[in-house]
Amino acid sequence: MENKELLGEIEELKLKKDALILAHYYVDGDLQEVADFVGDSYALAKKAVASEKKRIVFCGVKFMGESAKLLNPHKRVFLVDKHALCPMADMITGRDIEEYRREYKHICVVTYINSTAETKAHSDVCVTSSNALRIVKKIQADNILLCPDKNLGTYIKSQLKDDLKDKNVLIHDGYCHVHEDFTYEAIQEAKAKHPKAPVLVHPEINPACYDLADYIGSTSGILKEARERPEEEFIICTERGILHQLQKDSPHKKFYFTDLKQVCYNMKMLNLEKLRDCLRDDLNEVFLDEDVMEKASRPLKKMLEMAE
Repeated sequence: MENKELLGEIEELKLKKDALILAHYYVDGDLQEVADFVGDSYALAKKAVASEKKRIVFCGVKFMGESAKLLNPHKRVFLVDKHALCPMADMITGRDIEEYRREYKHICVVTYINSTAETKAHSDVCVTSSNALRIVKKIQADNILLCPDKNLGTYIKSQLKDDLKDKNVLIHDGYCHVHEDFTYEAIQEAKAKHPKAPVLVHPEINPACYDLADYIGSTSGILKEARERPEEEFIICTERGILHQLQKDSPHKKFYFTDLKQVCYNMKMLNLEKLRDCLRDDLNEVFLDEDVMEKASRPLKKMLEMAE
């Protein structure tokens, strides 16, 4: 089937099913083009809540579909590929969190949105990379657990050291393999090749690389920085799927990556054919246990309240 015919079929099905298609910046560009909205985790969470569509189709990994369902319990939510997972999301469980609670009686569990619904159900508030600093700064608890991403946790702690100086901050040891694999040497090599290019990095990156960054921020933050800074070239240290939007925003600018792969293979499992099949056949609908739904929705709603 030619791409034009496939795109036409997707558009027809989207209208027929009254579906909102959401896509993360890390999926392939052709999916970003067909989506109604493209964003990072925080923007997509807000968009899912604001939509009046009867169903949401998520071009992203499993936890994103779960989060959309938690925030929209009366809507039907579908995943383009149910096998597209986030390895970091499975690096902590509700049982792990309850062990922290047993050891630290007065604790606030701050969980990255990149986590399973079951983990969220044991949490106090969720955060994304774009709102984490704002939310954690407001927390009054003596003990704070930042989970599951150790690198995002380290970044939050470093940026809020004065606000957290009287608190005991615990950091779980999960990580995103794409960002964890960045090395100081790889970024140095990229800087040597492109000495005029500012280095824009995601806070999930290996902390050993922070000193080389000209900017550290969320995916949407990186896009904004690249769009608004006067420089004409940039070194991008996050998943390569962001290139599609970078080039759309600033077609006259050049964007470089390190020699590392910088690819989330789970995000790349998605394609237009799977999206068409999902819409046509109602595949991969997200269902969650009622108890999990009730408990896990609370930290997400708390996130939306505290992020304002």
